[in-house]
Amino acid sequence: MAAPLHRHQSSLEVILNFSSRPPPLATELRGHASRRFYEICQHFDTGVPVDNYSRPRLVRCTYEYSLSQESKDHFLRVFFQAIDLRIDGNKPISFENVRSKFFQFGDHLFDNFFLPVKASTKKTPQPSPALHSAVQEAQGHSGQQYVGTGPRLSVLRRDCLIRDRHRCVISRRFDVTEALKRRHAPGGSRDDEGNLIADDPLEPAQLEVAHILPHSLTKMNQGELDASKQSALAILDMFDVGVAELIQGPKIDWPRNALTLTHDFHQYFGDFQVYFEPVPNRDHTYTIRTHVSEDYFFRRPALPVTRELYLTPERTIEPPSRRLLAIHCAIARILHLSGAGEYIDKIYCDMEDHGVRADGSTPLGRFVSLAISEQSSSVCT
Repeated sequence: MAAPLHRHQSSLEVILNFSSRPPPLATELRGHASRRFYEICQHFDTGVPVDNYSRPRLVRCTYEYSLSQESKDHFLRVFFQAIDLRIDGNKPISFENVRSKFFQFGDHLFDNFFLPVKASTKKTPQPSPALHSAVQEAQGHSGQQYVGTGPRLSVLRRDCLIRDRHRCVISRRFDVTEALKRRHAPGGSRDDEGNLIADDPLEPAQLEVAHILPHSLTKMNQGELDASKQSALAILDMFDVGVAELIQGPKIDWPRNALTLTHDFHQYFGDFQVYFEPVPNRDHTYTIRTHVSEDYFFRRPALPVTRELYLTPERTIEPPSRRLLAIHCAIARILHLSGAGEYIDKIYCDMEDHGVRADGSTPLGRFVSLAISEQSSSVCT
């Protein structure tokens, strides 16, 4: 049974790897293709998840949360090629013939994008204080000139703290390390607006840099992106065609792909439990939401909460990218609506609590391949 699946996965990688962007679908063809797409998804969505998450909903939501019409057209082309149906076909659909390829397409999205994005990259690695200090002393130019991951992260942390006024963009708590640095300043320790930190009703906290799209997406193996990373970036382009170019190579560590957060909010944001929805007609303003009950995680602030993100006066440091935050939001919603996020969490909890089950119910294949990929790619970060 494994060989046909592997052959189909290989063919999917070819389909996803568009070297050039095809023209948009004609309006009539787009409507025809989307109706057939929904007909297929509805047929297989029985309401009973397989492996505790719904592949039909994963496929359908990935299409629905694509951010542009160009992306939706791109998705429809990929989908119909993957299941071996003509996008302009009019014959009645043989669901029995389509079944295996439809579910394999869902597996491809899950295994090559949603699983690695959620399971292996919950937090951005933080630069060590010693390294950060050394870089701060030597730094005189843009962090984009650095090649190594460690120095890039140190510069990224510095830039994000300056841009975000040394405050968590969600809780608005001030950075405790910066507060201590300023404690001997004339007039006392003050924040970036000149207010006394001692008068702030919010207690300072240790702040961290958090990537919007995970740092591991562009980890290299022997100086190259392996097949799994290339597949992930190809799927990423199905959300917003061309967006992968924003995070290629060292661009993953540019300020447009990062936020300043407290440790706890960093964990929840990296795990796609917290996400940012843009407020219409208001630049750099977002409503921050969670799928998890507020009482379970949060005390201050209660979510949802609306925040306008800070900018540097002369825009010398890029603000967080609206496109990247929109994709993070889409991933969070898809993981929730399909049950895939809860499924991944459950597997990890089971493995931590019980190890590998003797009855063979632990889906080791997915997680072993994920671990091997992450281990090999970590060599050249």
